[in-house]
Amino acid sequence: METKSRTLEITVLSAEGLRIDNKPVKKNAYVVVSVDPFNNKATKVDGEGGSYPSWNDKLVMEMPLQTRFITLLVKCKGSRGEKTVGLARIPVTDFVGGYSPATSLQFLSYRLRDPKGLKNGIIKVSLRVKEPLQDCSSQAAAGGGGNAAMIGLGIPIDGRRDYGMVTGIPIWTGYPSNSLF
Repeated sequence: METKSRTLEITVLSAEGLRIDNKPVKKNAYVVVSVDPFNNKATKVDGEGGSYPSWNDKLVMEMPLQTRFITLLVKCKGSRGEKTVGLARIPVTDFVGGYSPATSLQFLSYRLRDPKGLKNGIIKVSLRVKEPLQDCSSQAAAGGGGNAAMIGLGIPIDGRRDYGMVTGIPIWTGYPSNSLF
C-alpha cells in the first residue's frame, strides 16, 4: 500500500524579539503552521509572553510527499483585529533526507520576516516525521522476495567456523579462529 503523505509532528516551542511596527508585541501572539494552502493548524494564544511568547504546542498534521516548505505565520490578536508579526518558511530538506533519520526529533530555529521583509525575531520549533507502520511492512514485502524474512544469523561462541541451517538455506555464521570472539 503506497502512501501519498507522511505524518508531521511539529512542536512550536517559543519565539523571541517579536515586534509590530517597530514596537514590542505586548500579548496574544499565536502561530499558524501550514503544509499546504488547505492544511493548517494554529497554536494556542500566549496571553502573557509579550515579545518572548512560549507555546510548547504539539501539532500533528498530514504532510503530502510533494511538500517543499512548511510555513510558520506568527500573528497577534489585538483590539483592532489580527496583525501579522512575521513569517518563516522551513524547507522540508532541513529535516528530511539529511544526515539524521527523518524520524528523529530535531530542534530548529528560524528567522522571522515581517510583511515588509525585514527581520522580526526568531521562532523555535521541534519536529519529527512519523512514518506509518504499513510503510515498514510494505518495504519488507517489496524488497524481501520469498525466503528473505526467514533467514537468521547465528554467531558461534567457541570461535570456530560453522554453517547453520535455517529454513533449509545454508548460512555461514562463523568467524575466523583469529578473531576476538
